[in-house]
Amino acid sequence: MNRTIQVEGVFGVLKEDYGFRRFLTRGKKNVETQFFLLAFALNIEKLCNRTKKGRIGLDLFALNAS
Repeated sequence: MNRTIQVEGVFGVLKEDYGFRRFLTRGKKNVETQFFLLAFALNIEKLCNRTKKGRIGLDLFALNAS
């Protein structure tokens, strides 16, 4: 259940923040390319926000030495 909520959140950001409603090209390869560019832009924006907040290089959980 949590997994579907997380995925829908990303599509919500693409639709509301980026104004993405439909693919502008036809064909599987062109659609994949356009989606790749959207995902790349979203990840760059997330990286910029993390950099501004000083959260780069921090682990979410402590590493266990085995």
